[in-house]
Amino acid sequence: MRTVTLAGADVPVLGQGTWNMGEDGARKADEVRALRLGLDLGMTLIDTAEMYGEGGAEEVVGEAIAGRRSEAFIVSKVYPHNASFDGVRAACERSLRRLRIERIDLYLLHWQGHHPLAETFDGFEALKRAGKIGDYGVSNLDLPSMEEAVGYGAPVTDQVLYNLLKRGIEFDLLPWCRARGLPVMAYSPLESSGRDQAALLGHPALRALADAHGVSPAQIALAWVLHQDGVMAIPKAVAPDHVRANRAAADLRLSGDDLAALDRAFPPPRRARALDMR
Repeated sequence: MRTVTLAGADVPVLGQGTWNMGEDGARKADEVRALRLGLDLGMTLIDTAEMYGEGGAEEVVGEAIAGRRSEAFIVSKVYPHNASFDGVRAACERSLRRLRIERIDLYLLHWQGHHPLAETFDGFEALKRAGKIGDYGVSNLDLPSMEEAVGYGAPVTDQVLYNLLKRGIEFDLLPWCRARGLPVMAYSPLESSGRDQAALLGHPALRALADAHGVSPAQIALAWVLHQDGVMAIPKAVAPDHVRANRAAADLRLSGDDLAALDRAFPPPRRARALDMR
């Protein structure tokens, strides 16, 4: 699988998300198995957050990577209300305990809250010096906020909502990140809300391309995200067939004609837009 350099490591462009995991004990075994299967298939980046299941998703990840820590690149995120200098340290320690690891490879601010970015980044830098995190970044920051952020520290990524329906970052944020060598991590690459997901995966142009390639519309949509230079994707999957389908999408190659057809069906932005968030 193609890789990008992130936090000093070569990381696959396709990882695994964990939003909504860790919320139901009856599903935990299936969630753990799904993440382990993803590791087997080379999707070694696992993204989670203290918000997901109020720590439950981190516990799922901790169980999934038990005995396989060296294979996994772990990303977690801190709540904005915990993003003070002392707060990030305490939150990180809690996440480390739930994940059962000694270091989080990449630690992100989940979204910007009332704590100043400068204070949050000072906390991140202290965690980095202490060996508690490998590096740090942000999530859900638009271009003006990113321009502010790099004045206070050195975030290595911005994790944002990005898919064929939500292409606003292509106008300003994505080119800005590319120019600085900052990979963008796309969450909800197949949409998450029922209505938007139906609009995306049920679109006639997407279905036509899927039929032409002999794959599913979801695989075409995911392959399109992965085609973008400097973009990674972190879809969530629990069913084994879904995990394997996501992995297969990373091997799909879309032609120039395919990409042009998708641009006609899902036009790129012509002006700056407010950042899409979930």
